[in-house]
Amino acid sequence: MRRRRPRGLTPEESELWDRIAGTIAPLRSPQPERPAETLIPPTPTKPAPPKIEAFRLGEAAHPPRPRHVLHPPIGERLAHAPVQMDTKTHARMTRGKLLPEARIDLHGLTMAEAHPRLIRFILGSHEAGKRLVLVITGKGSSRAERGANPVFRGVLKHQVPQWLNLPPLGPIVLQVTEAHIRHGGAGAYYVYLRRAR
Repeated sequence: MRRRRPRGLTPEESELWDRIAGTIAPLRSPQPERPAETLIPPTPTKPAPPKIEAFRLGEAAHPPRPRHVLHPPIGERLAHAPVQMDTKTHARMTRGKLLPEARIDLHGLTMAEAHPRLIRFILGSHEAGKRLVLVITGKGSSRAERGANPVFRGVLKHQVPQWLNLPPLGPIVLQVTEAHIRHGGAGAYYVYLRRAR
């Protein structure tokens, strides 16, 4: 077979092409040209109102703040104070296993009456060589009296530990803790004294 040089179609090939092309249907029908549309600006629509979900009054409120307390309760402060005495003796004392060698009852006294009595009692007990004494103050009440300047009850319960840390008692007092329930509980204090020299 003779090779043909590439150039245009022969007349027979053109005729064959025309016959085949006439039998073929176009894939898409030609669409008529549309007239140019005039653009109409969209009409502004109002946004839909926000959907309000059901709620309970106060559900998003923060929980109430705790009352401001400048100091934790006196019993808690004394319980967390560092132990200055022998730990075994301290453990026996807080469990009520040691018996106080002397006691004083300040319950019902005013601060002016109680302070000098406490000083005389502690100094006298120390001079006598006693180590563990019991100071009864009474439990008092945390309820404040109404008024412009509220006055808290149980003043001696809060004041006695401070007096025991200040001179002239501070240098001879080794440890102060709340008494065991058998010796008065929260209404009394164990006062452990240093050895007399």
